[in-house]
Amino acid sequence: MCTKTVVWTNGCFDIIHEGHLSLFKYARSLGDELLVGIDTDRRVKERKGDSRPVNDQNNRFINLLSLPDVKNVFIFDSDTQLRNLIKQFNVDIMVVGDDYRDKEVIGSEYADDVKFFTKKAGYSTTKIINGYSKI
Repeated sequence: MCTKTVVWTNGCFDIIHEGHLSLFKYARSLGDELLVGIDTDRRVKERKGDSRPVNDQNNRFINLLSLPDVKNVFIFDSDTQLRNLIKQFNVDIMVVGDDYRDKEVIGSEYADDVKFFTKKAGYSTTKIINGYSKI
């Protein structure tokens, strides 16, 4: 019996940039399927401010699904929903930004392993919005 290695990552992914693409490529290299969770518009606004998201959750969903490294996308509106998705899909590996190294990684108790991704310097949605990106 052949089992697939399921990899999970999540975030806002508001404006897709080279940093996100590097994350997805790295995450996909760790397994057979990459599943991506995205925060609802309400949750992004709560965390990032009233001017966010730039792209609504439906556009973010469609944009992510079009990427070759992404198998499927799921929208969540709470920590509980995020935790339940990770449990439901029997995630083998979670990939999170290295800024979470000393923080709680929601759902990590349901994954076999957590890998930390070093973010690509100079790339962030906030920097793009503010006109400070290398892009």
